[in-house]
Amino acid sequence: MAKILVADDSTADLALMESILRSEAHQVITVSDPTEVEGRVAAERPDLVLLDVVMPGQNGYEVLRALRKNALTQGVKVVLVSSKGNDTDVRWGLRQGASEYVTKPYTPAQILDSVRRVVG
Repeated sequence: MAKILVADDSTADLALMESILRSEAHQVITVSDPTEVEGRVAAERPDLVLLDVVMPGQNGYEVLRALRKNALTQGVKVVLVSSKGNDTDVRWGLRQGASEYVTKPYTPAQILDSVRRVVG
């Protein structure tokens, strides 16, 4: 299965996402500090990053742009996961380089379907 890094400042959301992904035997790495995401992605080389948008200090769009600028991380697939679900938010996230955009609240099926579409 896939190696997936989940970045979210909410410990409850991290735990839920980890539970959903592990139910399908994915290897899960969790990060709660957005400033650590780029380094962890470079070190861990995940197949996919599930990235929250609304986080303190550095939002998900900023993290995604940093990943795309770094030669070590620019090819990683990213799915944005956010409570910001307006059409403009979704379009903006995809324009920043996300493969998909999932809005909160989500179901386990929505997350797993998104993972399957992006990493196979």
